[in-house]
Amino acid sequence: MHFSPANSANIVTEFMGTAFLLALLGGFLADAFLSTYAIYLISATIEFVGLLVLTVQACMHSLTPPVCASTNRNSPCKEVDGGKAALLFSGLYVVALGVGGIKGSLPSHGAEQFDESTPKGRKQRSTFFNYYVFCLSCGALFAVTFVVWIEDNIGWQWGFGISTATILISIPIFLLGSPIYRTKLPTGSPITTILKVLAAAVFNTSMYKKSHNTVVSMNTSASSSADIQEFDHSIENAPIQTASEGLKFLDRAVGKPVHPALACTVKQVKEVKIVIKILPIFMSTIILNCCLAQLSTFSVQQAATMNTKVGSLMVPPASLPVFPVVFTIVLAPVYNHIIVPISRKITRTETGITHLQRIGTGLVLSIVAMAVAALVEIKRKQVAVQSGLMNSTETLPITFLWIALQYLFLGSADLFSLAGMMEFFFTEAPFSMRSLATALSWASLAMGYYLSSVLVSIVNKITGTFRHTPWLSGSNLNHYHLERFYWLMCTLSGLNFLHYLLWARHYKYRSIGPDNQKEIQTGSSSTEV
Repeated sequence: MHFSPANSANIVTEFMGTAFLLALLGGFLADAFLSTYAIYLISATIEFVGLLVLTVQACMHSLTPPVCASTNRNSPCKEVDGGKAALLFSGLYVVALGVGGIKGSLPSHGAEQFDESTPKGRKQRSTFFNYYVFCLSCGALFAVTFVVWIEDNIGWQWGFGISTATILISIPIFLLGSPIYRTKLPTGSPITTILKVLAAAVFNTSMYKKSHNTVVSMNTSASSSADIQEFDHSIENAPIQTASEGLKFLDRAVGKPVHPALACTVKQVKEVKIVIKILPIFMSTIILNCCLAQLSTFSVQQAATMNTKVGSLMVPPASLPVFPVVFTIVLAPVYNHIIVPISRKITRTETGITHLQRIGTGLVLSIVAMAVAALVEIKRKQVAVQSGLMNSTETLPITFLWIALQYLFLGSADLFSLAGMMEFFFTEAPFSMRSLATALSWASLAMGYYLSSVLVSIVNKITGTFRHTPWLSGSNLNHYHLERFYWLMCTLSGLNFLHYLLWARHYKYRSIGPDNQKEIQTGSSSTEV
């Protein structure tokens, strides 16, 4: 479509960030109105339509700009505009909507298939999250190798066509499990519940009395209050049996409301407390995803200045994502079948490694990845100086496989953090908010992408003020102070890890009871949800 590299990069970043953020919408709709089963089918259909639009546009010359053979940088080809650009972006963002819905529903739907009231079911659910990330990596490997080769060598229409056919085939494959799926029924808007409890806590004028006989205790099992009695009856056998210590200011939401619309039950207050307590963990993962985004950007540019030959094979720098993908594919089974069983014997606990320990491991690996990236960049620039190519754009006599070192830690960090986050948010979130909470994993990734762009701009502005040349500007990567930027990211990641430890050490896992069977449908009835 003749977009410049800079504009193309922005389009891709905005597309990916939007798709990940829309996972929150998919999770919200699955919890509030429909089910994970229904949201997946709707989202897959939407993504199919978007890919079909892109495929049709790639096939029809009348919907694409004229072929441009200009090689003059001062007079580049004109970017596509008007109806053709509208069609392009319509297809892209319809795809983003479908991708967001799938990411917001499919992980939760898969996790719902296991009986969490038994140790076996919880172990199987943990295995599911590991292999969910494994399958994502397999799809990514297929995409960045075979499909990209098809697009570059045969035609974009064939690449889009493969993607369109793949999502179409996935729908009947998913439907094969309909007779045996366990599907959680929607229980109303979780966001409404959160806002209502917060508003009630702020505006309710009736406060808890200090008298033991009149206080409304969040830990009591019985109360003379009709509302509490109704609550106790409604949560019989429900999977929320958490003590409610902390966040005492929310307790006033259970008191006499200033308006009937702000009337809250103890169950609702407990659920909101749980959500608030997991938010600091969510916030601590954004810097990690910022590292992932930055490395994906600058590492490709580093590799473009290095020798990309492996034997007689010339590897395009854009194929670098193969490294973390392959590492994840290899590490996921190793983690599930070797590391977890060994850790269970050592810790004598069901999970072996807790969810928070797994996320913390990902954070530590991201710190190491940034340090390795800085050291590799120092070495790359030393080679540039020694070979006299600092002011040249010629290929440096150093293999791009050095970049694979940082991707080793990057891929490992992604596996530990992403699977750990999804399982943590799913298991710790209130039963009625699980899909929305699981989607926080993807929202963290989106915020990391957006933060990365902001951080580069801030660094350039500050360094450009004190130094006439910003750290990250210019056409020659050899003149960048990329190693300093990596050390900065390493420092920020270290501080973020300390912040994470502060919350993780004081976090208390909630106890999980058996599923409320009134909120679960099994078998063919799930198709009616």
